[in-house]
Amino acid sequence: MAYGRAVARAGCGAAVGALLLVGCTGAGADGERTGRSSAGPSASASASASARPSGQPSKRPGDRAITPDPARVPRTEAQARALAERVVAGPDAWGPGYVRRTPHLTPPGHWLVLDEQCVWQRAPRPAGVLYSLTAHSELPAGPGKGPVRVAATVNVHRDANGADWDMAETLEETLRCPDQTLREGERVKKLWSQGRWYGRGNDLADDSVFETGDYENAEFDRAYTYNWYQARYGPVTVTVTSKGAEGHRDDDIDKARLEAFVAMLGRVETELGAEVDR
Repeated sequence: MAYGRAVARAGCGAAVGALLLVGCTGAGADGERTGRSSAGPSASASASASARPSGQPSKRPGDRAITPDPARVPRTEAQARALAERVVAGPDAWGPGYVRRTPHLTPPGHWLVLDEQCVWQRAPRPAGVLYSLTAHSELPAGPGKGPVRVAATVNVHRDANGADWDMAETLEETLRCPDQTLREGERVKKLWSQGRWYGRGNDLADDSVFETGDYENAEFDRAYTYNWYQARYGPVTVTVTSKGAEGHRDDDIDKARLEAFVAMLGRVETELGAEVDR
């Protein structure tokens, strides 16, 4: 089953390169991307699925599965919600000055999909996702500076295979829709992305995806940088996204986003009692 969900400038960003070594290829309530289409895997995804055991995430050269403690993997919506609430990054994880946006947390059942017109729309949460939670934060506007709006998402899937499809769809959507409408008055353009699985420039999670592009807001007179990180840890995917704003250096936003991302990955590892051979 495929799911609806959650860049850099040339050089891909020093902070990201240092941590995940993700390279470069060609977005709730606030227009954040948190879901994927539940219509089923694409033709290319279906073809690759035939080569993998049912219910198991794909294995790739150099891949080493991160093994969660089966007793600690959520099996119910209530368990998944509790894990998501403990893992999701609030403003403290982003750094000094960040505060909660209103509304801060998405309600139960919240899910978005990217439609055929490349517009993000609300949709029912797929049966393969036990729970999804997004936390919205921001660095408020100040003299000569616009607000930096950020979000963190945790998706808890029924199994690792479902989470694996979530990651694959992230890459396919960027190819299908390099220009996307987050909500009225907000767009991202010229998106490009790359995935890195464990053992190939990624030592933190089973799989990781990085997206970058131009963020346009009808309230702004120019485009700013849009970034999206996503990683899979067993059946759990975590995502952080940020939108640039006037008067802020991309490097400063990159650092805040990276701190939130690493914080969530560490929390997932702890929650799942995972064994990682690093």
